[in-house]
Amino acid sequence: MTSEAVLTGEHFINGDEACAEGALAVGCRFFGGYPITPATEVAETMARRLPAVGGIFIQMEDEIASIAAVLGAAWGGAKAMTSTSGPGFSLMMENIGLGLVTETPCVIVNVQRGGPSTGLPTLCSQGDMMQARWGSHGHYEIIAISPSSPQEMFNFTIRAFNLAETFRMPVLVMADEVVGHTLERVTIPPAEEIVVVNRKKPTGSPETYLPYKTDSSFIPVLPDAGDGYKIHVTGLTHDERGYPGMDAKTQETMMTRLIQKVRKNRDQILDYEDYFLDGAEIVIVTYGSSVRPALRAMRGLREDGINVGLLKLNTVWPFAEDLIRKLAKKVEAFVVPEVNFGQISLEVERCSSGQALTHLISHAGGGIHTPQQVVEGVKETLRMLGSKRTKK
Repeated sequence: MTSEAVLTGEHFINGDEACAEGALAVGCRFFGGYPITPATEVAETMARRLPAVGGIFIQMEDEIASIAAVLGAAWGGAKAMTSTSGPGFSLMMENIGLGLVTETPCVIVNVQRGGPSTGLPTLCSQGDMMQARWGSHGHYEIIAISPSSPQEMFNFTIRAFNLAETFRMPVLVMADEVVGHTLERVTIPPAEEIVVVNRKKPTGSPETYLPYKTDSSFIPVLPDAGDGYKIHVTGLTHDERGYPGMDAKTQETMMTRLIQKVRKNRDQILDYEDYFLDGAEIVIVTYGSSVRPALRAMRGLREDGINVGLLKLNTVWPFAEDLIRKLAKKVEAFVVPEVNFGQISLEVERCSSGQALTHLISHAGGGIHTPQQVVEGVKETLRMLGSKRTKK
């Protein structure tokens, strides 16, 4: 590999390496992290490549310090990221909350592994999906996207940075060990073909600038520390100046804006792919590495005359609530293969509100479903529907 900022062309690399290349391509020039399987190759690639493109790599003493360094670098003007896995993700939660309340754009990549605790360091899981949504304390909105291949690791890392810069907040890339360690061809387009979003900077006088004052977008503009604008950064509830305000009114104003800047722009953030949803009796809802066996299973089932479609969630958070509610009025059941014992399936069940059956196909981790397991799950769902019809 050369030291160019963007390695154009086709490369045979794994998902972790593709993630690092996507970060470099979109302009990431700071990485703070700590080695952890199965995400270490992200850090190794950044350690090798960042100095050659004028960036900074720093290995911190732990994951808490890593995300703190990332937040500081972002306020200094850098596009910044870190990568980790389950135990490190847990340690980062306090500072992810700090990034949300200070509205600091950055990217956190979680290459999930089996848990709880140290669990299965070298094998996969999708057990951190609810932690991604609610792992930090308090109420907040989060953006989390889920790649299913090395190519998507490249593409989705770019999108994660663009979302972070657009909405001024940390964005999560929720991969897993299978995606991170799969070696495949990854196509990297020329730099001029890559969409790059940079943060909006203040244009007015430093004397009148308020760091958290916004317009109808709910998103404040962000200067670099040292640009001459007065900034006050705190994890406390704060007003437009950034000064702490220890009262209910300030909390209501701040929290409403933080929530609305995601909810108001949900349609811009959500991304999904659908297959054969029109007229489908059963819809497989899937994300991450589970997508691949699910697609294979769907094709086989359709060849056997079973009317099944598939919904691939590229964005997991915010959740595609309106779409699931709409589908629940048309389909008889959702089938959700997950490498956990039920997380996103519970969101599907919540949004379907009893209008359609939700059937979880669970997997304890250490591997992913086979296509046949998904096929059997769909056929079991059909049997459950038959029993339900009989009872009626």
